[in-house]
Amino acid sequence: MNILIVYSHPSEKSYTFEILSHLKNMLVAQRWNVEVSDLYADNFQGIMTLTEYQREGNADTTLPVPADVIGEQQKIENADCIIFLYPVWWSDCPAMMKGWFDRVYSVGYAYGQKPDQPKMKIIKHGIVICTAGHPNHFLKEIGIAQSMEKVMLEDRLGKRFQYKEMLILGGTLSIENVRENHREQVNELVKKISINPIF
Repeated sequence: MNILIVYSHPSEKSYTFEILSHLKNMLVAQRWNVEVSDLYADNFQGIMTLTEYQREGNADTTLPVPADVIGEQQKIENADCIIFLYPVWWSDCPAMMKGWFDRVYSVGYAYGQKPDQPKMKIIKHGIVICTAGHPNHFLKEIGIAQSMEKVMLEDRLGKRFQYKEMLILGGTLSIENVRENHREQVNELVKKISINPIF
């Protein structure tokens, strides 16, 4: 299985990076091919240019798609499973991750397809893993967990993925109290894919 991890966090000293390292180890142990788009390390351009906006806003597919966007689209086409991993900042993913969706989900590719344009394939698995300071029960109590799931799973992943799941690793303000449980949840998720590759 080919796994693409789209990762967004600026610090290698972060808890999110720790989760990334553990996740990669678990996936490699399954003998799966793992590729990481580390948006900060790759200096991914998260801001749409004027030309890109004109292409998207006017559905003008005669305008060029930037080379870095084509590179990310090629990674998508090689993947059987895409895992989005990021910290929760103000009830959503970091701006750079949002910029990835803004730019990589280009018109003619991810939506508004035309016969003469390459079309995004349907990916088997779409998994969202995010780390959050507040515990899960609090995020659900105030409706943020449901909001994040709705936006990520129903809009950004949408019908582009056959099977979708979101794992919120909450309570990171007290990391020592949740670290072991979080690792177990990641392990279970990997095991779930391994035992039943179509969930």
